[in-house]
Amino acid sequence: MPVGLVTLEIHIPDARSLKDKRQVLRSLKDRLRAHFNVAVAELDHQDLWQRALVGVVSISADDSHLAESMQAALEESERILGRNLISHEIEYF
Repeated sequence: MPVGLVTLEIHIPDARSLKDKRQVLRSLKDRLRAHFNVAVAELDHQDLWQRALVGVVSISADDSHLAESMQAALEESERILGRNLISHEIEYF
């Protein structure tokens, strides 16, 4: 059963505190969870105000459905984050 992982490297230049960072990440997490059947978590840079590494994970019995879901989650992330999204990667296990 395949597992899809989208990794998002995010730079939040306007964040002046962890509270500012959490506001941006919470918005992203809530939006992705509401629209896609995914789990979302911050994976690294928890102690930095302006950087985040976020993982978006899903599992499916159908490879093509999983690929479509991961691509849609990535496109929504790009739309929400705009220039704040530095890089991304999609992996399947």
